[in-house]
Amino acid sequence: MKTWKTRLGVLLGATLISLTGVVACSKEKQSDQAKPEAKVVKLAFVTNNPSDFWRIAAAGIRKYEKEGSVQVDIKMPPSGTPEEQNQILQNLSAQGYDAIATSVAAPNDQVAVLDKIAQRSKLITFDSDAPKSKRLLYIGTNNYEGGKALGSEIVKLLPDGGKIAVFVGTLAADNAAQRLKGVEDATKDHKIEIVGRREDNTDRAKARSNVEDMINAHSDLKLCVGLWSYNGPAIASAIEALGKKGSVLAAVFDEEEGTLTGIERGSIQVTVVQKPFEFGYLSAKWMHELSTQGEPAMAKLPKDGLLDTGVQVVNKDNVAAFKKNLAELVQSGK
Repeated sequence: MKTWKTRLGVLLGATLISLTGVVACSKEKQSDQAKPEAKVVKLAFVTNNPSDFWRIAAAGIRKYEKEGSVQVDIKMPPSGTPEEQNQILQNLSAQGYDAIATSVAAPNDQVAVLDKIAQRSKLITFDSDAPKSKRLLYIGTNNYEGGKALGSEIVKLLPDGGKIAVFVGTLAADNAAQRLKGVEDATKDHKIEIVGRREDNTDRAKARSNVEDMINAHSDLKLCVGLWSYNGPAIASAIEALGKKGSVLAAVFDEEEGTLTGIERGSIQVTVVQKPFEFGYLSAKWMHELSTQGEPAMAKLPKDGLLDTGVQVVNKDNVAAFKKNLAELVQSGK
């Protein structure tokens, strides 16, 4: 038979165990309440037009989204005008986006808008820079060097010189102006004359009709130059429709499907391609790090604010291998 002292000891022990459990639970709840929730960052990637070119960049974004466990919203101005792009950027900023990456449609005209965006969001540019703005970083091609690379290919195609025409959405865009300057500098000592510079304002029908008009107006035109991604397919279509394949050559930018098909069919001789997959992947990565790491990420920015992704020349000799590699990149982002 248990004594009253034994029963008292058992009772006190049970009470202490119970109190210990209560204290432990209380501390656990306090610990849970003290843990800050991981910040959900809002990131956006804003192109300068709705071209198919950007599907490759989107694959790069999707790849980083999986790696960084983050979401990046992709916005494309339907008509590719600076006004449309400004509205998108302003809306994103007003909605509290932590970081925004954009390919600037008209850099000199959009500085004021971009600077206001930069006051509220981490702002970087890709593809088409706005060096006069307060953007933190430019990711993309050195467009002047890219233009020179294309110009060197034009010299090879026209060893005796000749007349050429240039086609683009708008020369107000930094990438277009720099590419054209590169082409001009690379061809100026080779008897190559630019007889026309036609803008289409991202109107695909006009992009083709511009080419047809120039070919019809200049019977001795030797070559067409396309500075934006969709200009390549437009040039190929016009040359084929007019029966000028082989007599009017084409040297263009970027890797739209119509451009690569044009190289395979002989209506385009060469294209200088950028690395849009890297545009998307690196833009997503930098936006995420700048939004979540603060000063450590700022300290890693290149001192000149430029991250050159380089270019590649594609022609009939390497187009098949390039297409295979491109398909693998796009697949990696799914």
